[in-house]
Amino acid sequence: MYNLLSGITVIEVSSFVASPTIGLYLAQFGAEVIRVDQIGGGQDFKRWPLTPEGHSLSWENLNRAKKSVALDLSRPEGREVLTKLIQSVGILVTNLPVGGFLAHERLAAARPDLITVRVMGWPDGSIALDYTANAVVGYPALTGTLADPAPVNHVLPAWDLLTGAYGAFALVSALRRREQTGLGGEVRLPLTDIAMGSTANLGRVAEVLQNGVDRERLGNGVYGTIGRDFVTADGVRVMIVAINERQWQGLVRALALQEALAALEAKLGVSFTGDDSVRFTHRDAIYALVEQAVAALAHADLADKFDANGVTHGPYKTLPEAVTDPRLIGENPMFAHTADNPSGFAYPAAGAFATMPGLERLPPAPAPVLGADTRDVLARHLSLDPQAIDRLLEAGIAGTSA
Repeated sequence: MYNLLSGITVIEVSSFVASPTIGLYLAQFGAEVIRVDQIGGGQDFKRWPLTPEGHSLSWENLNRAKKSVALDLSRPEGREVLTKLIQSVGILVTNLPVGGFLAHERLAAARPDLITVRVMGWPDGSIALDYTANAVVGYPALTGTLADPAPVNHVLPAWDLLTGAYGAFALVSALRRREQTGLGGEVRLPLTDIAMGSTANLGRVAEVLQNGVDRERLGNGVYGTIGRDFVTADGVRVMIVAINERQWQGLVRALALQEALAALEAKLGVSFTGDDSVRFTHRDAIYALVEQAVAALAHADLADKFDANGVTHGPYKTLPEAVTDPRLIGENPMFAHTADNPSGFAYPAAGAFATMPGLERLPPAPAPVLGADTRDVLARHLSLDPQAIDRLLEAGIAGTSA
């Protein structure tokens, strides 16, 4: 964590992945992020994975470093408290519908400089999730084995995570505009726009329109360059990629492929030197040579040769294997052991992803217990005295962890 955004307060009313990720990234850089949930927990409060006791590890980690307020949002009185809280703070992150009780225009009537960042499904307000957005933009058609043409959705919710990162960036940008002009406004982030826009930025839209067809499925192969998975003599499956000329030449040296490649070039009447497209065009013939060379080496020996020659490579691991890798977690300053998690389970947790030399890097803060900050937040941001807060609690309009 860093204190770069200290002094900024954000109200977050959200669930699942994309919208909470916006708040998480802001909190990791020092903003005060106040998450407001239904008393007893919202729709993602018990989202898997769960501990044996039923605590959501998803909720716990997407809400680190935030504060928690619990209100009964099914009642007008609870919604009124939330509305006043948003108008007092002046910044809202949410994935609730455009036309609901958190409509920007309604809230901004009493706070014209309000900034709202809203995660949506489709631009017209229709529902979409990462999984359905992924399906409609075409990537699943390219994902999966060569033997089975059925589309395969990636298990990583990439569009949710991209939306979270883009949302944090958009909020800081809108805040800068407000500081310069005094103007607020709403930022709408449809998942389908994030997915389709990212696809366009990678050249995929132009590619399909130019060619009239989609590219072929490559399995674990990397499009446009030499890259694929291979198996070593001791059965380790390794991803190997030579994405530029330096890496290509390193691969050739490491596997002593000079003579075999020269013979292949003579046979095909081409030169692989300095031309990634020629290498990709004849990838199957090149892969056959790489496969033979890799299969003759133990993984440790292969890794030494690749490291000595600047070749990018990585063995396939399961997540249980990855979490014991000191390079990924144990010796990684991004992670710190946390024992004060609401679940009671102690484990290494991730802090801010960025490394900023010269700035103090604070350890990851725990997620709040649901409703733990209700009293403090209502007192500070709504100037309610203890008696007024007690009345809200006694009426069941607000809740605490007590």
